[in-house]
Amino acid sequence: MLASTVRIAGSLDAAEECAQEAFVRALQNWERDGIPDKPGAWLTTTAKRLALDLIRRERTLRDKLPLLIEPDADLAPEIGEKPVIADDRLRLVFTCCHPALAREAQVALTLRLVCGLNTAEIARGFLVSESTMAARVTRAKKKISAARIPYRVPAEHELPERLDAVLTVIHLVYSTGHTAPSGDQLVRDDLVQRAVSLATLVHELMPDEREAGGLLALMMLTDARRETRVDEAGQLILLADQDRTRWDRAAIERGRALVLDSLRGGRPGRFLLQACIAAVHAEAATFAETDWAEIVALYELLWQRWPSAVVALNRAVAVGMADGPAAGLAAIDGLAAPVLAGYGYLPAARADFLRQLGRFEEAAAEYRSALQCTDNAAEQAFLRARLRALADVTGQ
Repeated sequence: MLASTVRIAGSLDAAEECAQEAFVRALQNWERDGIPDKPGAWLTTTAKRLALDLIRRERTLRDKLPLLIEPDADLAPEIGEKPVIADDRLRLVFTCCHPALAREAQVALTLRLVCGLNTAEIARGFLVSESTMAARVTRAKKKISAARIPYRVPAEHELPERLDAVLTVIHLVYSTGHTAPSGDQLVRDDLVQRAVSLATLVHELMPDEREAGGLLALMMLTDARRETRVDEAGQLILLADQDRTRWDRAAIERGRALVLDSLRGGRPGRFLLQACIAAVHAEAATFAETDWAEIVALYELLWQRWPSAVVALNRAVAVGMADGPAAGLAAIDGLAAPVLAGYGYLPAARADFLRQLGRFEEAAAEYRSALQCTDNAAEQAFLRARLRALADVTGQ
């Protein structure tokens, strides 16, 4: 709806208003007349006609919108026309990832307008405050309006330049679903399924793009553990304690095959390297048999390709698993990453290493800090359980 409407309205704000008004009219008309055979087409057509009405009222914009010459032609696809991107959702993601915008703006706008994430969830993915992210989205929309950036479905030759942004969007949708920032459930199945579906479509659309295969492999290998990440009561189960016999072996084999196929033909990118790390976890028969040295080496490569604070933290945790809690704690404390302030996995990782070292009071303080950084009920319950266990040990 948005991709179609914005081409006529010429403005994201106006297109959003028209789309919202279309939903309002649907609630009114469908209750009276029944749901049409093609509700999506009804909504899109209504939104586009509302945009045309808006433009007609703003005659000063007529000369800037050639679509008004033959408006009705845009309300239905041309007979026999076959779009480059067949799936409506994926087409909209590619459309919103416009190269005229900064990468973070592309991703943030697409997550907000297309993927169902709110500003707080997007901010968490970027490790910034909600107000900062809201300002970025507003600035991006103003730039689109001021620069008159056209929003249209990209042609086939334009897809590669938008691919990295599209994969980043899909990865952030998956990450938000894999561990929900808030709510009673650890996993948001709707977001996980949406991300896996989009990643599959991208891989089918661009099978020779190794990073597209890498992202799909990463999701397959990670999601294979979904059923073992919580117990029957919804309580979080750490990787070390999961029942590996219940992992989805078919998904793991598909993920491994994608990794091997994508590794052919050059240096791996950031998504493929993350898939390689997930494959090492998936191949270990037990947690104790995990090849942590290989994981550390893979994180070194990932840092070279994608030097982010989260990668540095994950590498530090892997160092602790390979060389002991003291080494892990030293690696974490050596991070110079102020962006991680407020990132709950930092104090949680420190707490776990401190606990293993017998520094229980310091560990408890870190667990309390981590508790303040999450609104997810499953994570909160896990951290409180750790605090109770420490209190039993120390008698406090």
